[in-house]
Amino acid sequence: MSIVFRYLTRQVLISMVAVSGILLMVFMSGRFIKYLASAAEGEISGDVLFQIMAYRFPGFLELILPLGFFIGVLLAYGRMYLESEMTVLFACGVSDRQVLGQTLVGSLLVMLIVGAMSLFVSPWGMKQVEAIFNEQRKATEFEMLAPGRFQDLSSGGRVTYTESLSKDKRELRGVFIAEFSRDEPGVTIITADTGSQLLDQKTGSRFLILEGGARFEGVPGYLDYQVTEFDAYGLKIQAGSARDRELEEAASTLELMKSDDPEARALLHWRFSLPLIVPIVTLLAVRLSRVNPRQGRFFHLLPAMLVYITYLGLLIVARDALASGKVPEWIGMLWVHALFLAFALWLQFGPAWLYRRRLTREGERHAQA
Repeated sequence: MSIVFRYLTRQVLISMVAVSGILLMVFMSGRFIKYLASAAEGEISGDVLFQIMAYRFPGFLELILPLGFFIGVLLAYGRMYLESEMTVLFACGVSDRQVLGQTLVGSLLVMLIVGAMSLFVSPWGMKQVEAIFNEQRKATEFEMLAPGRFQDLSSGGRVTYTESLSKDKRELRGVFIAEFSRDEPGVTIITADTGSQLLDQKTGSRFLILEGGARFEGVPGYLDYQVTEFDAYGLKIQAGSARDRELEEAASTLELMKSDDPEARALLHWRFSLPLIVPIVTLLAVRLSRVNPRQGRFFHLLPAMLVYITYLGLLIVARDALASGKVPEWIGMLWVHALFLAFALWLQFGPAWLYRRRLTREGERHAQA
């Protein structure tokens, strides 16, 4: 019997890993494209993109693993029903409750992983992302430059291009700068062969010293441009914001427990809710995976996914209601879990209970007759 249960667990875990891998690629690629766009706009440096994605990985995993396990059970058991493997197992003495119990045992491992990610690892990762973002905000605009690309820098009203850049990002070659005035329609274009950063020790200000270039100032569409050639030209560099930005997800679980803020308490409930999803969706998946061979392998996926989306959607609604104070904290998000737990238990045991009750009534009627 242990061989059968190991087989069931292996089938579910293989399907879960495959589904979770695909979902991770989809979600992480979408987020990476968003960060890549921020790097192209000069908001963050391209050098930190993979660091940010690595620290965000636990946050993706805590959301994807419950869904991956849910779909994994549906696909694995659905295939076994379709190919009559479940029929053979039941004929050999394996009961529905044994299959359910073994699946719940397998879900405990996933539940522990999701709980560790949600409560500890993911907040730590977001703390590192917060530190990276704050460091990028304090960086000077020319430290955000990437060679061979026109960039609209964070200072606003300035587009910069450089052909090449030294490793320490202090020396530029083939510099092109276009500055736009907010109050006047004119534009100023500066070209230079080389450029280097200079720090004023007295004021702490940073300047870009351009050498061997020219400055063109005028209004587009008119011919009266003022052209000034220079051997050296100083341009003040706009420093980033020194103010740190705090990410809500970066707060540790212990900090959330000590906080009285409704939004922090709602986030705390959300973190505890993620691992609770796993055993409940396992109960749902085991029952919803039963398919008729005539219906096809994927016929049951649509209603099952609608149930999961509704579950997750109600959790989000409950979190917002808790954060806004519309729901007392002692209720929190437990009502959503209780609702779907009752639904899962009814799907699992309700039809059999109704069937036994109907047989009992029919037996009583025959006895009275």
